[in-house]
Amino acid sequence: MQVEILFFLVILIFSIIIHEIAHGYMAEWFGDPTARLAGRLTLNPVPHIDPLGSIILPALMLFGSGGTFAFGWAKPVPYNPYNLRSFKWGTVFVGLAGVLANLAIAIVFGLMLRFNVELGITPGPFAEMLGTIVILNIVLAVFNMIPFPPLDGAKVLFAFLPFRFQYIHDYLEQNWLIFIIFVVFFARYIIWPITSFIFWMITGVWV
Repeated sequence: MQVEILFFLVILIFSIIIHEIAHGYMAEWFGDPTARLAGRLTLNPVPHIDPLGSIILPALMLFGSGGTFAFGWAKPVPYNPYNLRSFKWGTVFVGLAGVLANLAIAIVFGLMLRFNVELGITPGPFAEMLGTIVILNIVLAVFNMIPFPPLDGAKVLFAFLPFRFQYIHDYLEQNWLIFIIFVVFFARYIIWPITSFIFWMITGVWV
């Protein structure tokens, strides 16, 4: 069980890092070099790891759920929305970039499961590893699309709302810890049904 949890955490950390790097590259594409100048466009996990969100909380959730459910986050990649060529659309696409990166990973590895016979993939550790990668990346995508600051879903939502609603965003962002506590207790009941449906759409298998 300890080896499986360690393997799970490694996949989770690198999936989170790819998520954050995607934000940085999208911001760069829209004209903001902040992430690159901060040295955050790298697969080296050290600059990205948040002790609470990348290690402690995922480990506690894994142990608490018997190794069946966990999520986490890394240090947010810095970007300056005022450097973006389009404040509104730049913010939207920067927000979506991480989610789309996780979904892309899930689709690539999920299709390997879907066409396992054609690819010569037999049931066993390798197939289980593919399934873990797919599920984790779907969970990250779904979790990050929750429209609650500082998650990506909030960036997308509030980019389309009139500026007079910005105070709601600011209030929620200042009280994000309350939200995290709520998610820790109820996430599997909110996120898992959506994750299971997307997993089925990609792989053809229900989990």
